[in-house]
Amino acid sequence: MSRRDDVDFQEVRRASRTVGLQLTIASGALVVAAIGVAFFFVLDQLQPKELEEVPRPGQHKIYIDTVDAMIAFIIVGVLAVAVAGVLAVVVTRRAVRPLGEALRRQRDFVADASHELRTPLAVLDARLQVLQRGLPDDDPSAATVAELRDDTRTLIEVVNDLLLAADPERERAAASDGPVPLAEPVRRAVDSLRVLAEKAGVEVRLDVRDEVASDVPAMTLQRCATALLDNAVAHSPAGGVVTATIRREGRAAYLTVADQGPGIQGIDPARIFDRFARAEPSSAATAGRSRSGFGIGLALVREVAVRHGGEVRVAATGPDGTALELRLPAR
Repeated sequence: MSRRDDVDFQEVRRASRTVGLQLTIASGALVVAAIGVAFFFVLDQLQPKELEEVPRPGQHKIYIDTVDAMIAFIIVGVLAVAVAGVLAVVVTRRAVRPLGEALRRQRDFVADASHELRTPLAVLDARLQVLQRGLPDDDPSAATVAELRDDTRTLIEVVNDLLLAADPERERAAASDGPVPLAEPVRRAVDSLRVLAEKAGVEVRLDVRDEVASDVPAMTLQRCATALLDNAVAHSPAGGVVTATIRREGRAAYLTVADQGPGIQGIDPARIFDRFARAEPSSAATAGRSRSGFGIGLALVREVAVRHGGEVRVAATGPDGTALELRLPAR
């Protein structure tokens, strides 16, 4: 996997540059302050009346030109700030290197675990397929077996998405040949989440305002929509409504998932897309089923968006609900 495509690597590098810049500014301010104090001290010692005094026997005097002194102090200051900046960048990169290594190991673990899960899931799907073919059309369990196969295929796609998160090159190899309409995969995600939503007393709606397509594979779009909807349902009170809206603005396709929960609490809204981000439980209205964590689903949505030149963000959050917005280049 190219490190340039690694979202975590980019964030670590960005953080190291930010910290290095802050250290450079702080070091530069200290250097400028020290040089300024030294310069004014020298000026204060240069009394004009001393220039007219005749040196006593054995006494030596050194006369400093103020312009030359100013130039010397400026040169020393610039060099000191440059050296401080270089040292700050070097030290910062060394300091964040263990964090980058930890994130790399996390990706390796996700990839290894996903590889181990693919085989038993494939075997399970094959056995369900054999069972499904052996059932007569009028068998009352045929519909349940078909649903089990759908759920198994969904699990397989989840594992595939985990592999994509660990190695984006896989997605490029499996990318669709043409544009994929957003409506159909989002509709499948809505239909699959309605089962869980109904048990929680939450209604899930789909509002397709514009027919728009993107280059993201259909199953990946479905997984992104599922993650956004699952998060919205989990943080919605009983009787609430979760709405998925598809629209187009200019050259961008938007999927917005809005809930009627109490809003994001106990965590910076921008951090909910971090892996395994955790916050305070939303409210007593959702007690027993709401999650204090956001898991890996939203993190996968962010990685898919970034890989395809888009973004995912918190469009709005407050006591009346939260809206998460996925933006992708439209085709």
